[in-house]
This record gives sequence, structure tokens and C-alpha cells, in this order.
Amino acid sequence: MKNNVFIGGLLCLIASASWGAMFPVARSAFQHIDPFYFTIFRYTAVTLILVALLFLKEGKRAFRSEGKVFPLWFFGTMAFTVYNLLIFYGQDLLGEPGVMIASINEALMPMISVIILWVIYRNRPYTFTLICVALGFIGVSLVITQGDIGGFLARTGDFIPTLLIFIAVLGWVLYTMGGERFIGWSALRYSTLSCLLGTITAGIVVAIVTLTGYISLPTMETIKIVSPHLIFMIIFPGLIALLGWNIGVMILSPLNGLLFINFVPVTTLIVSYFQGATISIYDYMGTLFIIIALLSNNIFLRSQQKRHKENIGYQGKLQENV
Repeated sequence: MKNNVFIGGLLCLIASASWGAMFPVARSAFQHIDPFYFTIFRYTAVTLILVALLFLKEGKRAFRSEGKVFPLWFFGTMAFTVYNLLIFYGQDLLGEPGVMIASINEALMPMISVIILWVIYRNRPYTFTLICVALGFIGVSLVITQGDIGGFLARTGDFIPTLLIFIAVLGWVLYTMGGERFIGWSALRYSTLSCLLGTITAGIVVAIVTLTGYISLPTMETIKIVSPHLIFMIIFPGLIALLGWNIGVMILSPLNGLLFINFVPVTTLIVSYFQGATISIYDYMGTLFIIIALLSNNIFLRSQQKRHKENIGYQGKLQENV
């Protein structure tokens, strides 16, 4: 049991650290290649690897959709088209500040999921959780505005890229929640089939954007230059993080797994620092606010779960005595 918990924690840690490192690594790659083709090259490779792994482990039968083609396509599109294309496109438009803005928004995913559950399923969260959500959004706003809300609102060119990043993160949250519809499926099967359909959709979008002349097919020289970045992105934030996170959460439970999201902005800060990027006090403060919000809410939810279990146990003993 202890070994399983250690493995689950290690997988979630590697996944979160990989996601945190991918933004500064992508920023470096975008000096040479546009985010659209960078994403397509990356996830085409990830898809091929996942398909091979699924075939070897579960056989041809695992590729049957079982009447769930549309949900697979929808959630795959949310993750591998909406998230992957928009988050890097928004980051690239914002330039260097986009690295921390993208990272801090990703760390906000647990809080966004709380709001979605409230709006769609009328599942009102605890008041303390809402306070943590508000604290998390304050942290994000500090990073986005750099403490100058008026200046940010005046810079109309920054609003659209920031909105694209938020929509991207929303897409990944929907993808994560969509996994609950595939009960009985392995993490590898859901990851592979959704990734396959989502990447095909992304490829169609990139082809259309290319035909408009907005972007162009990169040269072999460009691909050679960014190949180290692609290798890292394929192996760690792509393959290992995708599978590792899903497996780790299955072992630890979503509540425990979400603790590791804290490492996303922390890793981004560390990598950006060593890359020589400018990191402001607002980046540190925003990251700290997010971490405090996530930790506080996690501890609170644990206490509520413990109290609920104790109440169930107490009621059971009363019924036995009766």
C-alpha cells in the first residue's frame, strides 16, 4: 500500500513539474517556430506513442468507442485542440509575461472545476471553499495585471491573449471532468482515444489557419533547431504527464492528487529564473496566493470528509444498539 502511495505521489509530482517547466521551454521554442505547428508536431508524436502502447497492452478491442465517439471527440477537442492550441498561442502573444500567466492559470484548475460544478450541477461548494476560490483569483489577477489593474485594462492588446489562456484552461478542466463518463476504461485507453480524435481536430484547425496565410509550414532547419524542445515536450509534459497524472490520481484520489498542482507555478518560477527571465514581486505573490488557496481548501475538505465518516460510523453504532 505504501509503495502504491509513493508511486502515485511521484507520478503526480513529475506530471505537475513537467507542466510547470513546459511554459518556459515553449517560450524558448517560440523564438523559432509558431505555437500551432509546435503543438501539432508535439501531439502527433504523443498520439502515435499512445496508440502503440494501447495496442500492445489492451489489443485491438480497446480502440472500440462503444458508442461514445462524440463524447470522446468533444473532450479530446477540449484538451488537445482548445487547450493545447490556445494556451500556447495566448502565451506567445503576451511574450515573456505570458509564461507566468499561463502557468498560474493552470494552477487555478481545481478552483475553476469548483465553479463549473456549482454552475452546471447546482452543487454549491462550502463557503470556505468559495473564499479559497476568491483568494486564488486574486493571485491570478496579481500575476496578470502586475499590480496595475488600470494599466492592464488600458492595454487592450493583452486582454484577448489572457482570455484565450483562460478558455484553454477551461477546456482542460472539462476534459478532466469528462473522464468520469468512461467508467471501466483504463487511463491509457481514455487518454489515447481522446488524444487521437482531439489531435486530428487540431490538425484540421492548423491546416485551415495555414491556408489563410496567417502561419506557414516550418522549414526542416527550424524543426532541427526546436527538436530538443520538442523531445522534452513530447516525453515529459506530453506522454509521461498525461498518463502519470491520470494513474497517480487513480491511486491517490483526486483530492490528494490536486495538492501537486502547487508545483506547476513553482516549477515555472524556478525554470524561468535559471533562464534569466524577469520575475516580479507580483509573480511571487500571485503564486503564493494560489498555493495558500489550494492547500487551505484541501485541508478543509479533508476535515469535512473525516467528520462525515465519523458521523456515518456513529449512526451505524446507534442502529446496532437499537
